[in-house]
Amino acid sequence: EVQLVESGGGLVQPGGSLRLSCAASGFTFSAYAMSWVRQAPGKGLEWVSYIVQGGGTTYYVDSVKGRFTISRDNAKNTVYLQMNSLKPEDTAVYYCNADEEHWGQGTQVTVSS
Repeated sequence: EVQLVESGGGLVQPGGSLRLSCAASGFTFSAYAMSWVRQAPGKGLEWVSYIVQGGGTTYYVDSVKGRFTISRDNAKNTVYLQMNSLKPEDTAVYYCNADEEHWGQGTQVTVSS
């Protein structure tokens, strides 16, 4: 059974940090590029970050550049999103996906004082 399970979300004050994890199983993780996508309340999906299969190349939406870092550990079948200097506008449900073929259930991130 294919599974992507996100964790690490929560409530954080503006300027704070969170580290999201996405643990994969049931497919060959290392063969897939991985992405983080978010959905803010009342809005559509927004692509946030992308990492290629080997981890050597990453991409970010402009609004998170310099604040978020995507990484992966293929030995642990896990992709991470380190989020620093969080802003209220980062509040959303964050999803990981594998080449848009497999999706997790999402984890809520709320940035509020």
